[in-house]
Amino acid sequence: MNAIIIHLGLVLLAQAAPLSVGELLTNADRFNGQPVTVTGTISNVRGQPLRRGGAVYTFDLSDAAGTVHATMFAKPLCQSGAATVEGTFGQTKWRVNASYSFKEITARTVTCLPERRANAD
Repeated sequence: MNAIIIHLGLVLLAQAAPLSVGELLTNADRFNGQPVTVTGTISNVRGQPLRRGGAVYTFDLSDAAGTVHATMFAKPLCQSGAATVEGTFGQTKWRVNASYSFKEITARTVTCLPERRANAD
């Protein structure tokens, strides 16, 4: 029972405070399959048409510590710059001749953040 309460607490914590990309990647096993809110810099937005209509969009979300790939079924409102992404984090691991891991956020929403400007004194 305590494990369920702790797990629920971690899920709520993940939803409450935005993570950095570095925090997400460092604790990938902990967040695997969980809803996450991650803040970083969005770049490399690409759209791919689907056969039955619509499109799937992919982009990178990064900070100084690393980059995570994201997929979304709606065009993100911002194509570059600071953003917060809400979605579900997933990690796939496999081993052939070496160990590999693919980390991705299936995004539900992207919120564009205002650019920070240096004070001109």
